Amino acid sequence: MNSTQSFAVVIPARFKSSRFPGKPLVDICGKPMIQHVWERCCKAVGPELVYVATDDEGIQDVVESFGGQVVMTSSECLTGTDRLAEANQALDKDFIVNVQGDEPLINPDDIKKVISVFQKTGNVTNAMCAITSEEEFRSFTVPKVTFSTSGKLLYMSRSGIPLTKYGEYSFGYKQVCIYAFSKKQLAFFYSNAAKTKHEEVEDIEILRFLESDFQVDMVEVEAGSLAVDVPDDVQAVIDRMNSESQFRG
Repeated sequence: MNSTQSFAVVIPARFKSSRFPGKPLVDICGKPMIQHVWERCCKAVGPELVYVATDDEGIQDVVESFGGQVVMTSSECLTGTDRLAEANQALDKDFIVNVQGDEPLINPDDIKKVISVFQKTGNVTNAMCAITSEEEFRSFTVPKVTFSTSGKLLYMSRSGIPLTKYGEYSFGYKQVCIYAFSKKQLAFFYSNAAKTKHEEVEDIEILRFLESDFQVDMVEVEAGSLAVDVPDDVQAVIDRMNSESQFRG
């Protein structure tokens, strides 16, 4: 791998979320959530390399209104990674960095770190960080990560892993939703559209690569941001943004 390869940061965004319809456009401190994500991606790589991939014209209009670039995709995409693969059919980049559209507090340095590791290895690359509370460890909305001593993904689950034989929490790591995929890796994912057995059960799309014998490298970052999975998550993000604003002030 080398640093001359072309790439883009793509934020997949859909309006029809089952748990939170219209989620990308929810107002957070006076801006739609998708704009917060876009701004942080721009700090990492510059606005010319950031795109929002969506099938919704309302999201397209909002993104273009604040100066963002949009790639329109079909409404048939099963997952965000499928949407990325479809977007890259238009963008034709050597690799794509995925940043989830529900991560308005994502750290630009973490995006740059994932890019740097991918440029060295070319393997599917995903960020992770340490879990700091048993409540988070037990939450089924947080994908947990187990990995080898060299950082290769062993498994990812919504269940709390690893557990002691008595079902006790000892430590854990969670996925941070920044990924890097090559053009070939995305093409594989898109052409093998059926969800694999564990992916189907866990509803974690990175498992499609793991179950298909791809090496997935996990990159540890300092701390995970606050994702917005359901409406109840919004207030915690607003509180964090307000506290960060006061700290900077």
